[in-house]
Amino acid sequence: MKQSKILDNIQDQMKPGKITLSGFLGNDDRKLIDILTEDDAKVKRMDLSHEEIAQKMIYFKDKGLKGLGEFIKVPPHFEVRVDSVRGKIPCPFGDPGVFKKINTTVKNLDKNMEITYTDLNIHMIYAHGFYEGKGSDFRLEPKKIITTLEIKSSDFDYNLTNRKED
Repeated sequence: MKQSKILDNIQDQMKPGKITLSGFLGNDDRKLIDILTEDDAKVKRMDLSHEEIAQKMIYFKDKGLKGLGEFIKVPPHFEVRVDSVRGKIPCPFGDPGVFKKINTTVKNLDKNMEITYTDLNIHMIYAHGFYEGKGSDFRLEPKKIITTLEIKSSDFDYNLTNRKED
């Protein structure tokens, strides 16, 4: 698929040293449109949407905020920790506002799996279907998120509109 000039500019902002030291693309040399298209297809094959994935990520972040930097149990078999790092970061897609540097770590004790994601990851998945490039420090494989967080569209709906902001 041909990439637009707008996506060329966004991809340029994702390079190391522009917004973050290591950037958002890792060692992935594909065009941004190809990264987005491939990850979108992975999510659709699992019969989910990027919004549903982001909703579950927010659900665990909200639960973990109660632990003040310590792991807390989230039934039925999860542990969650939310850590705040000083600073804020803008979205490389040029969306207004900035995102707090907050890391959420979720352990699935039944599956012996763990993932860590940021507030910016949540936003980029929800708004853009972007999981970062392969080899990126914060790359999230859609299948790993879905499996670790046990996301199923039929049994989960976390209401984003009724969330209390930090």
